[in-house]
This record gives sequence, structure tokens and C-alpha cells, in this order.
Amino acid sequence: MKIAFLDRASLAPDTVVRSPSFAHQMSCHDHTAPDEVAVRIADADIVIVNKVRLDATALQQAPRLKLVAVAATGTDTIDLAACARQGVTVSNIRNYAGHTVPEHSFALMFALRRSICAYRESVRAGRWQQSGQFCYFDHPIRDLAGSTLGIIGDGVLGNAVATMARALGMQVLFAAFKGRAGMGSLYTPFEQVLERSDIISLHCPLTADTRHMIGAEEFRKMARRPLLINTARGGLVDEHALAAALREGRIAGAGFDVASEEPPSADHVLMSLLDLPQFILTPHVAWASREAIQALADQLIDNIEAFVCGRPVNVVGHGA
Repeated sequence: MKIAFLDRASLAPDTVVRSPSFAHQMSCHDHTAPDEVAVRIADADIVIVNKVRLDATALQQAPRLKLVAVAATGTDTIDLAACARQGVTVSNIRNYAGHTVPEHSFALMFALRRSICAYRESVRAGRWQQSGQFCYFDHPIRDLAGSTLGIIGDGVLGNAVATMARALGMQVLFAAFKGRAGMGSLYTPFEQVLERSDIISLHCPLTADTRHMIGAEEFRKMARRPLLINTARGGLVDEHALAAALREGRIAGAGFDVASEEPPSADHVLMSLLDLPQFILTPHVAWASREAIQALADQLIDNIEAFVCGRPVNVVGHGA
């Protein structure tokens, strides 16, 4: 079996990626540019990929390919239809980030709700000495306890966030699917979540239905000027509408770990917001605790070994 790992650098250098238990040859590339994909997968039986895009053109030039093992949960960079036509199985990683993503989400909530970054910068600038007393009140500080958290996405991560929120004394609302009625008493209509929440946290996949699910119209419905937390996918939010909402005070702040373009270009709209004290942008690292990355790497090889043994797991798409 020939295995090609196209973006090994997407996992931390100290992550142990164990050798599969079957006879194989593995070529590891830290990075793979779009024009290098076809050549590097041309004679591969198995391709490991995290964020490198596999489109129909490249897949057609890999006649031996049997498995695409995605070293992540999201598969939006893979042409699943082309894989199905070509008889290629696609597997992904599941339930590895049940602690790290929720913890990062709450780190953003705490930092924004308590103006941690703004106070740190003001201390650095000498404001404490200028205040003439033991403290000062330049930036708002709010408790999480007693506030309402709206969660969009009811999977493992959304439910983990809900558990943490309840432990902190927050009221939790799970949003029904946008435009969907009759989902039952466990869900609150999408528009009501926008209206009633003090904080909104996104934990849903990026699909054709969820792209720009939060835009100018949705920001206008956020009556309580909530924080918006996004540790899911950048494309869920219209980023230009986000910028307008922040600058116009429609929301109290935003904490994003993702962007529609990664890495964002210097003139990307999110980069223009970095001077705002109520905005935090982190570089897609919510998933990246040492423990979570190692669990991902272990599951990645488990998926490959299971496929080779004829018992594929975590299958998200395959040919007939």
C-alpha cells in the first residue's frame, strides 16, 4: 500500500503519527500546493489530507486510490461526489475535540465578557499608574452566570458547551434549524435564539444551507447585543455584516477562531477588526490542544487500519 500524507504540518510537530500495522510505503509532505496534488497522489492507494483540496480533476489522475483519510472532521475540501463516482471511500475523524473546542469557546467568552484583552493592553500602556487608585473601570465586565447562551448546532460539541454553560449557571437555548418548524420542545426557534441570547455560539458544519446563516438581517434581530462566538467555520457568518455589526454596536463583541479564508490575507475584513477591543481572532486553534491532536492522530491510523482490514469506520462517502 502506498500512502501519501499531503499536509503533515497541519498536525503539531510533536504529535506521534504511528506507522500503520500493514506493509506500506508512506510519503509525508509538510505542505502541498494546489498544482502539486495530482502528482503526489497519482500512484497512492491511500491519501491522508487535512485542509488540502481534493477535486475531481486531481482524483481522476489517481487510478489506484481507494481511501481518502481526512485528518479532521470537516470534509468540505473533498469532492465527495467525485470520490463516489470513482469508488473511493472517505473517512473522517469524530468526537476527538469534545474538550478542547468547548474550552476554547469559553476562553473567548470569558475574555470578551470580562474585557481581559482590553485591560491587559491598558495596563501595558500605563493606565493603572495613571488611574491613581487600586483599580479602574475603563471597560465593561459582565458575569457569565445568569446570562442566556444560544447554541447553534446540537452535536457533540454543542452539547459539551451546553454542559459547561449550565455548570456556570447559564440558561441554554438550542436553536432549531434555520427556517425549520416543529423540531420539538428541546429546541427554540432560530429567530428567538437571536432575540433572547446574551451570547451565541456556533457549532455546526458548513454546508450550502448554513453558509452565511448569520448575516445583516440576523444581526438586526439580536436585541440583547450578544457576543458572537465562532469556533466552527468562517463561512457560517457574513464577515462584512459582522464588521458592520461590531462597528455599529449591534453586538457587544465577537470571538472568532475561523475565517472564510485561512490564513486570511492582510486585507481580509476580519484583519481590519483587530484594533477593536471587543473582537478577538485566533488562528483556527480551538481544536489544537496537545491531547486532542494526539487523539486525532491515533484515530486517523485506526481508520486506515480498519479500512485495510475490510471493516471501514467513520465513512462519510464511498463508491458503490
